[in-house]
Order: sequence, then structure tokens, then C-alpha cells
Amino acid sequence: MARAVNGTISRNRRKKILKLAKGFRGMRSRNYRKAKEAVLKALSYAYRDRRVRKRDFRRLWIARINAAVRAEGLTYSKFMHGLKKANIELDRKVLSNMAIENEASFRALTKTAREHLQAVPA
Repeated sequence: MARAVNGTISRNRRKKILKLAKGFRGMRSRNYRKAKEAVLKALSYAYRDRRVRKRDFRRLWIARINAAVRAEGLTYSKFMHGLKKANIELDRKVLSNMAIENEASFRALTKTAREHLQAVPA
């Protein structure tokens, strides 16, 4: 009787790694051992950067809001504090988009925030 060596399973496992390494340069796409290292690294970067992307976009939105608000004579933190006092709950993505595309309504928001900052608590 022939010796069973799980040939198809091993080949399929290697093919799966090489398929994931398609498009990599040089040996990293053809040599199984190098491809496996490259794929593991790529997958770990992809996992990490799905979280980093969220941070990066938040930083971008804050920078855009800050630039738009400073043109109106406020700072970002005071603007956000004024919105919170006015019970306006818009997220940073929407505020950033509004600052770019709809300047008139953004100007109205800054005016509202400024009014609520100046209001003295009773």
C-alpha cells in the first residue's frame, strides 16, 4: 500500500498563499517561503491600517473644520463647545463636508455656536 503524504492538502495550502501573494514583486510572488512571509506581513498591516484609517480621517476632518472656523474668527475647540451648548449634534465628517460644500449653512452654525458661547448661564 502506498504511503499517504497529504500531497493535495499541502499543495492547496501553498497555492492559497501564492494566490494571496499575486502582484508582489520578485520572489515574494513566486517562492512559497518568501511569499508566506510577505503575505503574513501584508495581512497584519491591513488589519492595523483599517483602524489607523479611522484616526487619519478624524484628523483630516478636524483640520478642515478648524481652518473653516478660524476664517470666521473662532477656534475649533470653542466652536465645538458652542455647538455642544446649543445641542447641535453633528459629527465631524458632516461638519467638514459642510465647511467645504455649503459655506452659508456652516457660517450660520458658527454664528449659533458663538451666540451660545456668549450666553451667560442663569
